[in-house]
Amino acid sequence: MPTTASPFTDIVRSRRSVRKFLPDPLSPSEIRGVLEDAQAAPSNCNTQPWTVHVVSGAARDALSKELLQADEEERFSYDFTFDYADFGDGAYLDRAHNHAATVYQAMGIPRSDRAARKAAARENLDFYGAPHVALLFMPVFGDGVRAAGDIGMYAQNFLLSLTARGFDGIPQTMLGFYADTIREFLGVPEELKLLFGISFGTADPAAPANSFRMGRVPLEHSVVLHETPGVLDEQ
Repeated sequence: MPTTASPFTDIVRSRRSVRKFLPDPLSPSEIRGVLEDAQAAPSNCNTQPWTVHVVSGAARDALSKELLQADEEERFSYDFTFDYADFGDGAYLDRAHNHAATVYQAMGIPRSDRAARKAAARENLDFYGAPHVALLFMPVFGDGVRAAGDIGMYAQNFLLSLTARGFDGIPQTMLGFYADTIREFLGVPEELKLLFGISFGTADPAAPANSFRMGRVPLEHSVVLHETPGVLDEQ
């Protein structure tokens, strides 16, 4: 069996989350190709629990307007909770804080400038200028964890397919803060819950927000080996 790096390895390790896009849309065939790749994701008992709404053009602009208005009026509607306090006081919170600091530093926004930070966060609601956004909805089976895991695998296929085709995307938890607004706009039934969205298109190469890459912790921080010697000795 081959042990050298493959094109797949290059794709996985070059994927990044983009926070400023060019306005150029993907072609219908390009979007379909990404969706077909995503559809190949595994799922528990082959339930394939994803319902995906892809929004572009005038509908994309109108949805952004609705989201920005909902944010102005503080009309938050979460299908799933989100609170930094839930990360605890250890490594997870430290990583979240480091992520925020890296993003804002790249954008030239100091920690003390709360107004600029809020404005930067609101760019989520204009999909960072991307021409397309995919909203990922799921049914809730039991506690919802297994379906959410399936959606995560679908989303990873989606993101890697974009990278393989020369495009970019960003998964956005913040879009899930306005689930009712999005459901009403798209005509989605209440029983389908919004986990997150993915804005996608072509990265703006000149944008400061795209000038960095987030690191990952060393393997030994995440992996425990049992009778699998030598793996963590490799450099």
